[in-house]
Amino acid sequence: MSETFVIAQGGGPTAVINQTLVGAVLEIRKRHPGAHVLGSRHGVRGIRDGDYVDLSDMPEAQLRLIGRTPSAALGSTRDKPDAAYCEVILKGLRKAGADAFIYIGGNDTAGTQQILTDAAGGGMAFVHAPKTIDNDLEENDHTPGFISAAEFVAGAFLSVDLDFRALPGIYVGIVMGRHAGFLTAAAAAWRADEDSGPHLVYVPERAFEVSRFVDDVRATLDRHRRCIVAVSEGVSTADGKALVESLVPPDRLERDAHGNVKLSGSDLTAALEQALATHLPGKRARVDALGYMPRGYVGAINPVDSEEAFKAGAFAAMVAGEGGGSVALQFDGRQTVLKKVPLDHVAGKTRHMPDDFMQPDVHQLAAPAYDYLKRLIPAKYQIGRPFV
Repeated sequence: MSETFVIAQGGGPTAVINQTLVGAVLEIRKRHPGAHVLGSRHGVRGIRDGDYVDLSDMPEAQLRLIGRTPSAALGSTRDKPDAAYCEVILKGLRKAGADAFIYIGGNDTAGTQQILTDAAGGGMAFVHAPKTIDNDLEENDHTPGFISAAEFVAGAFLSVDLDFRALPGIYVGIVMGRHAGFLTAAAAAWRADEDSGPHLVYVPERAFEVSRFVDDVRATLDRHRRCIVAVSEGVSTADGKALVESLVPPDRLERDAHGNVKLSGSDLTAALEQALATHLPGKRARVDALGYMPRGYVGAINPVDSEEAFKAGAFAAMVAGEGGGSVALQFDGRQTVLKKVPLDHVAGKTRHMPDDFMQPDVHQLAAPAYDYLKRLIPAKYQIGRPFV
């Protein structure tokens, strides 16, 4: 009797998540000839609804093309299943005759796999394959999707710094990241020197104060005649509340199905613009939210990121044959290696930027952060020094 593998994608799409899908499918077909490989549409919803695409015999050339395509080819979901929902998922997996379920996603996805593992009580393998541009999975040095998104952010801030050298003013770029500041930190990865932007970096790991922000911007303007700022959308005030909750009226705050404040859709941009206009009147200022653009931009698919995502999928197929677990990308001092780690080491946990990634007294990166970012996204452009 042939084995059946179910694969799904969860959470926000990335530029390379489809490589993980394809890596898993091709490895399963190599290790388990004749196996059924079912792709669940829109994450665990497809399992609940019995909505699958059969990947068992899809031509490899077609799969490889999908792998090079950004976003989640199977569709995704933000569903965060509880125990009751997981019972429904488990029932759907059993109905499909699944021997293993590979779920590609972040820490919530790993959490789903942990609940399913506990509920199943054996007889089925549950595997978490890593994916997130936030780079916030425990046990991982970095995660598939991060490098490509980080290159986009680094390139965007290099470009806007040159723009504001020509026409000086204040620029604030809001970068995705609810709890971890790795992607926002990437804004500074390609700084050429101390005069280069971003001059200020605000991340969720450090409390945000509007008055301190204004003072920092004012001081930077005095020093450089312009001020380039990178801000994580998830920065919080000292009381632990998201900044957007402090700046946006309660009746205009939006929340998702889990009660989380929607960070990118709640007028944070306009609120920061108003703060600058109030405290620094007459200064040319622009606030932009990079939004979803960094996470799946077709023009910034990093080849290393793509290759690692594919290998993570292939490794997940191997882990499925070993009873399940989570796939982790770790750095051994020379190169990235793949390891199997327990699901409960990753499930529902958030990896934050290390304390030494930020300078203690200013909102700027410290040397360990630059070392880390330069290892993952070394500068790829040589540019001339402007005359101004």
